[in-house]
Amino acid sequence: MSGTGLALEIAAGSLASALAAQAGGAQRVELCENLGEGGCTPSYGTLALARERLRIPLYALIRPRGGDFLYARPEAEVMLRDIEICVRLGCDGVVIGALDADGGIDLPLCRELVSAAGALGVTFHRAFDAAADPARALEQIVALGCERVLTSGGRASAEAGRDAIAAHVRRAGGRLAVMPGAGIDAGHLAALARHTGAREFHASARAPRASSMRFRNAALAGLAADWSETEPGRVRALRAVLDELEATGTDIG
Repeated sequence: MSGTGLALEIAAGSLASALAAQAGGAQRVELCENLGEGGCTPSYGTLALARERLRIPLYALIRPRGGDFLYARPEAEVMLRDIEICVRLGCDGVVIGALDADGGIDLPLCRELVSAAGALGVTFHRAFDAAADPARALEQIVALGCERVLTSGGRASAEAGRDAIAAHVRRAGGRLAVMPGAGIDAGHLAALARHTGAREFHASARAPRASSMRFRNAALAGLAADWSETEPGRVRALRAVLDELEATGTDIG
């Protein structure tokens, strides 16, 4: 990256989406599955093949299920094992997050997860948006040693939460990257970048995919149905917006 160093991370829900992200010019992939639930840990096979075929940094989402971010001990043990796999496969980083029942950062568990990651980079995911006290949570995430936090500003989309994101960027003061994500598209990315002062952005850039099945059992809704996948053209459109901001030296923030 040149100029202001604006980075694009793609949330890829499959190997095909990860390769599409790379083809479209993304700087990093966050690999996951089950994006309809907000994302869960990808399979071993997906991780292994993505590591073999990607030339850009690969981060793996470490989340054992959908739902809240309050984890029982067996779920914590699953996350620790998944991080071990990421280390063995040579992933560049992991994406973690956990809360306690009162909406605070679960510091004991998060410290374990960060420690298990070792030299891998660590992103704190949108569990941050579910925290009761975002300002305190941000300071705790900085203290954990995370390199970035993914956030929609506590709203359903980054566009709706842009004022809060801008406040997080100011509070972080360069101690970690505050990365907007949720509902980002090329149409409002430039304005979001200018408003928030963020330097990294997270999107899925998905487009519908039609099933090639000629036979479908209408009684089994959702099986053999259409789905969505990262589209290289949408990634390129996002990247083009950031490239234009860099090329013109546009003031961000």
